[in-house]
Parts: sequence; C-alpha cells; structure tokens
Amino acid sequence: MTATPLTIGFIPLVDAAAIIVAVEKGFAADEGLDVTLVREVSWANVRDKLNIGLFDAAPLLSPVAVAATLGLSQAKVPLVAAISLDRDGSAVTVSPALHAAIMQAAEGDPRDPMVTARALARVVAARRATGGEPLTFGMTFPFSTHNYQLRLWMAAGGVDPDEDIRLLGLPPPLMADGIAAGHVDGFCVGAPWNAVAVAAGAGRVLHAGSEIAGPVAEKVLAVRAAWAVRHPQTLARLVRAHGRAAGYVADPANRDQVARILGAPDRIGVDPALIRRSLGYGLTGAADGAARPDPAQAAWLYAQMVRWGQAAYTPEALETARGVFRPDLYDAATGTSAPPAGTAARGIVACDGVPFDPAAIPDYLARFPIRRIRD
Repeated sequence: MTATPLTIGFIPLVDAAAIIVAVEKGFAADEGLDVTLVREVSWANVRDKLNIGLFDAAPLLSPVAVAATLGLSQAKVPLVAAISLDRDGSAVTVSPALHAAIMQAAEGDPRDPMVTARALARVVAARRATGGEPLTFGMTFPFSTHNYQLRLWMAAGGVDPDEDIRLLGLPPPLMADGIAAGHVDGFCVGAPWNAVAVAAGAGRVLHAGSEIAGPVAEKVLAVRAAWAVRHPQTLARLVRAHGRAAGYVADPANRDQVARILGAPDRIGVDPALIRRSLGYGLTGAADGAARPDPAQAAWLYAQMVRWGQAAYTPEALETARGVFRPDLYDAATGTSAPPAGTAARGIVACDGVPFDPAAIPDYLARFPIRRIRD
C-alpha cells in the first residue's frame, strides 16, 4: 500500500509531543501515513499555511481554530478540531524583580491567584504614581488561552489589561530570551519555555494557567473542514496514530526517550532535561477522555473573545464556535462515543469565582466590570 503523504506544521512546544512521537516512533507509518513535520516559529505562520493548504494539519492554538472559522483572524477558513492536545499546560512566569514586588505587595497566601492579582494591581498603581513605565507581559497570540488567562487574572485583581499594562504578542521560543533581555516583565506560555526562563535565572513561575482558569483546552489538532470531508479515513488514521503516541508519551517508562526525541534541534531544540520535567503536565490522552474535543470548551473560548472585544456575541456565532470542536470525528476514528465510564465531567473553574455556563454567556459576561463588549 502506498503511504499517504501529509505535511504537518508545529510550534516547538511540549504539547506537540504526541505528533512528533507518532512520526519518530513509526505510529504514523503503521497507519499508512508518510508525515513531514515542519517546524515553525510563529502561530501566524502555522495558521496561514494551514488555511491556504500548505499544511494538511497542525497542532494549533484552540482559539485560533475558532477565530479562523468565524473569520476573526484574516481569511475566514472553517477549521475543525479532531483531538484536544492538551489542557492546563501553560504557566505565568515573571521576572525576579516583578516576583519580588508582587510578593512584597501580597496580602495573603501568594499561591492564591486572587492574592497575586490584587498585589499586581498595587504594583501597577505604585509605578503609575512614580511615573514609571507600564509593565509589559508577553502572550503567544491575541487568540490564545494564554492571552485570556493573563487577562482574566489581571482583571480579577482590578488591573485593566488594555489600559494599565502592555500586552505584547511574542512567539513561544522567544519568551525566555524576551524576559532575560528585559523586553517583558512576565509572560504566559506553554512548556518548556517557562522552565527555560527559570533555568536561565531570568524568571520565576508565579502560577500554573490552570490555577487561573481550567481545565482549558489550549491546543487542538486542526484541519480544514473541507479537507476533513474529503479525507475522512486519512483523518481517522491520523487520530489513531496520535492516540498511540499519546499513550507512549504518557508512560513514565518512556519519558527519557521522549525527551531526547523532542530535544532534537529540528523538533523543540531544548535540553531534554528541561523537557522531561514538563512531560505529563497538561498533555491529554485517550485514557483520561480529555483528548475528545468538548464543544463547551469552544464556547468558553468564544466567550473570552466576546469579553475582550474580538467578537460580537450572537447565538449563531456561538453555535459555529461550538461546531469547531468535533467529538464525532474523534469517536469515528477511535470507536468511542463518550468519555470513559467514571470520568467526572467538570466545567471550567476560574480564580475570580465567576461560574461559566455555556448556555448563558450574556449573563456570564455581564458579571465582569472590566470588559470590552461590542455594542
């Protein structure tokens, strides 16, 4: 049988681990797939090459898949997500100087994101009172869970992320260098770039993203909707190959080998010891049911877009957003129809205490004093 060629673009992040391992360990080849992996540095490159067909698939920021489908980011290209690649794999890292300032201003347990959010507000106010420059935070892309988690955390403490600080888009591989050079005072990004900054002495991890809001689907395996219609069997084979690889990555006995694979210069290109620390954190697999796309996650992402003025709310757009996450495609490939028995379903819980109901988004958004709702 002639292998089916596929080109898959990826950003050097640990949540691309299963796709990389699927190729390197032969799981993709076992499914009759001849996969070429292309390392990219920016999410804009991945999005654009996927949209125009240079990539057949890509591990993609989950909000980008929703935004592209809604036509919020350049061309309107419907995408679908057949796999949820990770949940809660990000973290907020700040410079040692900002970490010290937040700790000094904290009133309560600094492990509580609400305590540090209020402390950040005091730091911001003090800088303003003395004529200091606003703090600058890096986030990976405007349509990213990293952007939304940073904004949610800041706003929960009374900091307006559009007025009181600067938010800078920065590709993940540049985050550690950016904080070391003083271009940013903090950032939110996925593994291994928080660990890289810490190892260099340039950053201190303040919170896991999941402590701010979680569980949140950060990345998905995305393909064009039209491609999925034309190539259902190829997509199913890719989903199965990913599932086998995810199981391999999840096995602690394989961690050293996986870290070496990912550490290669044409993959993530980071010291395997730093990568190894991140394996298993946030990554999803078939065993826990989290790899099955959940439309409620897409609804939460859309709600954040509406809150911060990236989209206007309509019931029709909400349904379109929910339709990006396709559990039916996952089910068709894996032979499942629901999360495993005994898997506890829980909604997204945020540090600000505002409950999220995907069926009542306008009511949810009305509870936030800091927001950018379009009229």
